[in-house]
Amino acid sequence: MDMKLVVKMFESLSSEIRLDIFRLLMKHADSGLVAGEIAEALELPNTNLSFHLKALVHADMIDVTQEGRFLRYKAKVDQMQFLINFLTAECCDGQPEQCFKKS
Repeated sequence: MDMKLVVKMFESLSSEIRLDIFRLLMKHADSGLVAGEIAEALELPNTNLSFHLKALVHADMIDVTQEGRFLRYKAKVDQMQFLINFLTAECCDGQPEQCFKKS
């Protein structure tokens, strides 16, 4: 497991705004959202949004694709699953569902 990648991922989510963005994108995981939709939903100015989206892209937490004049952002659900598995590896062998089973 690449600890530098894990740290970068957690750092990217350490901002309240970036966490809100990622949670919103997780809610729309299938289709993603264009930047304007994210800005409107979270009431963020575009310049502020751009900064935070770049941080999430750099940490490999979201994907971005060009759609004409727009950029569409999608949460990388597999990366979130990777983080959950990382956090639960010591207690339930990377199977988080096992952490909640009653003995």
